[in-house]
Amino acid sequence: MNARAVTAAVIGNALEWYDFTVFGFMTVVIARLFFPGSSDYSSILLTTATFGVAFVMRPVGGIVLGLYADRAGRKAALTLVIGLMTLGIFLLAIAPPYSAIGIGAPLVIVFARLLQGFSAGGEFGSSTALLIEAAPFSKRGFYGSFQMASQAASLLLGAIVGSAISRGLSPEALDSWGWRVPFIFGLVIGPIGLYIRRNMADTEAFLHAKKTARRATLGEVFRTHSREVLCGLGSVIALTVSVYVLIAYLPTFAVKQLKLPFGQSFTALIVGNLLLTVLSPITGAWSDRIGRKGLSLWSLAITLVIIYPLFAWLAAEPSVMRLVVVQALLSIALSGYYGPFGALIAELFPAHVRSTGLSLAYNIAVMIFGGFGQFIVTWLIRVTESQLAPTFYVMAGLTLSLIAVACIPATRHADVDEARGL
Repeated sequence: MNARAVTAAVIGNALEWYDFTVFGFMTVVIARLFFPGSSDYSSILLTTATFGVAFVMRPVGGIVLGLYADRAGRKAALTLVIGLMTLGIFLLAIAPPYSAIGIGAPLVIVFARLLQGFSAGGEFGSSTALLIEAAPFSKRGFYGSFQMASQAASLLLGAIVGSAISRGLSPEALDSWGWRVPFIFGLVIGPIGLYIRRNMADTEAFLHAKKTARRATLGEVFRTHSREVLCGLGSVIALTVSVYVLIAYLPTFAVKQLKLPFGQSFTALIVGNLLLTVLSPITGAWSDRIGRKGLSLWSLAITLVIIYPLFAWLAAEPSVMRLVVVQALLSIALSGYYGPFGALIAELFPAHVRSTGLSLAYNIAVMIFGGFGQFIVTWLIRVTESQLAPTFYVMAGLTLSLIAVACIPATRHADVDEARGL
């Protein structure tokens, strides 16, 4: 295994998603401190909207940083990405609350989230391209699985930290300083990731493409790879609704709708993300043997079938144990999609436009269906007066991804590694 490339992709990717999801986990606290309103509902709505604002910048960051990665290299883009994300974490960690500086407090939060959205826009495309191009052709599924495994690991880490501070601190201490601890912890990871990425080498596939292909342009991606962008965009929808609704929104849902203890709700997140972290490389390697498309379709179909009955069972008699069971079963079902996903979508594009194509497909889908997913679900619950409203949104996303994956071409783009028979 090309351990250096995998480490460079994983550590920065984990930091990106750790910070994004920690903000989601801390929604209940941040709403009180930075977005005081006339009711809990309005405060939560404003905070989830701020969570979504960051996603408006993601397609911009994806285009700018994706083109940069396809022209200057994966190393240059990934180094810049982690530097910007670390700056965003720093701003969140030191932001004064509304009671201290008034309207300036939510403005600092919004600016930090916009900065993080821009940097995160370039992370997925560049890190996935790095993983796939560092892999022997016969092991792309396994290497690519570390994209989603690292995301799940960062969610797991965020859940552990969130659980520790919410259980170990009084509500007063949590509001006073405890909520900053997860962001401060993220600052420790940033310099390590920056060092590793600055000392990595670009992939041979990129260097080969740079010598033989013209410079990547946005027009070329749309002109010659529009079908691939659309298929990739549709494929991302299931991924993003499951991450941002079934995982990141879970603590808020557990507290506000199921009336479960805030700290105990993290138990389900820990179990679910531990399963995804462990199972994703296994299913990724499995896809190298049986094919990615078929495994992905089966995983999506099974998840679509079981999600409503599971949430109905949970809502009928809410408990932490039932929440854990629901999260565990959904994570097992989704692992068949998470594992092959990196290779499935990366193989849609040739190396010289891969980062740009990946960034476009991923970030547009995440902006539309993920960034404001929590906002939409909160609104749906209020309008429908149904605790099962989140399942309707997720089921719609799963259905769209089923159609998109079914339309993915059977052919895969060959890079220099395949030409050498690796």
